[in-house]
Amino acid sequence: MNYFNYKRRLSSETRIGDTPLGGGNPVRIQSMTNTNTNDTEASAEQVIRIVKAGADYVRLTAQGVREAENLRNIKDVVRTQGYNTPLIADIHFNPRAAEAAAKIVEKVRINPGNFVDRVKTFETFEYTDEEYAQEIEKIRAKLIPLLNICKEHKTAIRIGVNHGSLSDRIMSRYGDTPEGMVESCMEFLHICIAEEFRDIVISMKTSNTVVMSKAVRLLITRMEKEGLNFPLHLGVTEAGDGEDGRIKSAVGIGSLLSDGIGDTIRVSLSEDPEYEVPVARKLVAYIKQKENHPEIIAAPSDKFSPFSTDRRETYTVGNIGGDNLPVVISDRSEGNFEFNVHFLPDYLYVGKELPLGAPRAIPSIIDWEGWKGEKNTYPLFDKSNWEKIRGDDAAIKFLRLSYPELDDNIITLLKADKSIAIILSTNHINGVGEQRAFIHTLMNNNCDTPVIPNRRYEENETEDLQIKAAADFGTLYLDGFGNGIMLENQGSISLKNIDAYMFGILQASRIRTSKTEYISCPSCGRTLFDLQTTVALVKGATSHLKHLKIGVMGCIVNGPGEMADADYGYVGAEKGKISLYKRKNLIEKNIASEEAVERLVQLIKDNGDWMEPEN
Repeated sequence: MNYFNYKRRLSSETRIGDTPLGGGNPVRIQSMTNTNTNDTEASAEQVIRIVKAGADYVRLTAQGVREAENLRNIKDVVRTQGYNTPLIADIHFNPRAAEAAAKIVEKVRINPGNFVDRVKTFETFEYTDEEYAQEIEKIRAKLIPLLNICKEHKTAIRIGVNHGSLSDRIMSRYGDTPEGMVESCMEFLHICIAEEFRDIVISMKTSNTVVMSKAVRLLITRMEKEGLNFPLHLGVTEAGDGEDGRIKSAVGIGSLLSDGIGDTIRVSLSEDPEYEVPVARKLVAYIKQKENHPEIIAAPSDKFSPFSTDRRETYTVGNIGGDNLPVVISDRSEGNFEFNVHFLPDYLYVGKELPLGAPRAIPSIIDWEGWKGEKNTYPLFDKSNWEKIRGDDAAIKFLRLSYPELDDNIITLLKADKSIAIILSTNHINGVGEQRAFIHTLMNNNCDTPVIPNRRYEENETEDLQIKAAADFGTLYLDGFGNGIMLENQGSISLKNIDAYMFGILQASRIRTSKTEYISCPSCGRTLFDLQTTVALVKGATSHLKHLKIGVMGCIVNGPGEMADADYGYVGAEKGKISLYKRKNLIEKNIASEEAVERLVQLIKDNGDWMEPEN
């Protein structure tokens, strides 16, 4: 992989109806219905709405044989109305449903964590080598009949690993890790290859963007060692809705697309599925702009590993770098000092001089020429005046640079003066690659200066800015780079919103928490309650609890597993019934849905995690 220059990973091609995946084909877009698959009319109508929104594939859940067989009726309606978009069956826990669906649709998604294995128990099991081998044979016995049907009907398979539903067998040896996700996939992949079945797509999904990124990279490396290059489906599970869902998806998916990884994507939002498609299309189109960009020449640092979750080590200057949380710098150089009290920046860039209206409680960054040493203010230098830093005694000195401006003299200065923090700008079409090149160069020169990535956009639509900024900044943060964020925009989006997006990107990248994190699924035919309404109710009751992660999950497929990454969980148990979790522990079962939010609040109170909202 070239960290600095964009190029699509070349995968093998997988046949999926008339819309092949991988190889030289474009990145495909998909979404999933949330209707009851037994409701032919409603499901067909939603499939068509998703296709009209621009999807290349549409997935439907098939939790049982009855639902799987009704896919034929849905397909007939869709095809009769002139739509040939391939349909995909989503299977959990039921190999018989997979076999029925494989005779009808163009692709079947199976989950290695529950295709053969029982529902997760979170109990600790120990497997001898013989017992482990026996479990693999159980997989073969269930999988090979499906592969034979798929060969006969020219049906593709997605091996879809979910972090939240790894089997107890995998957990026993690998734990809840990216390595475990890869092994879960490879068990199934090896059986497919042995049976000479290669119409395969692979996904490694999780609500944790860091784990997702590392798992996909580990999988690619593992496949390359075995001479394999199957296409990849990308997605962040349980990303949520609104601003949070878009930012989190763009961080996770965008970071991999930026490296040329990914052949099809789904942006999973807790909204109507047709709203997912335009978001996915915007993300793919933005990354595609990098094709054939001017070459960025740099040497990768041997101190960097794409599989590590460690962050780059830097010195500390003030509250920047070291073990400090990444700082947020808000550009207020136009003199606007209205703030969202929930997302107050750590620093304000105020331009040429300190305005009278600037709040004195928030530190200000001022261009060096206009800086007069006022209390709680710091100078900003650039390449035109960087030598003036040597005689300056400010406690923190900011230096704005881009990669083309980095030379030996600058590096010598940075290594000698531990009071400097870099604001790293870029105008390159592949800004991610250029900013990476800057940081790798610092690492190659043993220079541990903290770096605050800075990007400028010209957007008037909030969604466009959320997607682009999250993909660009998120890629660096998932690399372990970046000691802050400075997002600037020339457009009609309010500065208060831009501040919120900066905090949201840091949280989605899992490096700074500033608000309650909601892990909520996108809804499908398995969902056992009105997900969008319920998410809104849960948020209304708990959004002031900024120290918590709360999961709102439609069913048990990923619910309990993803609860392990949340402090509290609200999971559909059966129609109109909810189960509540404290982390991965089931606390209350089958609560009436109209009482469940109140009981969730009480559970949080009983465990000492409740705080009364501020007026």
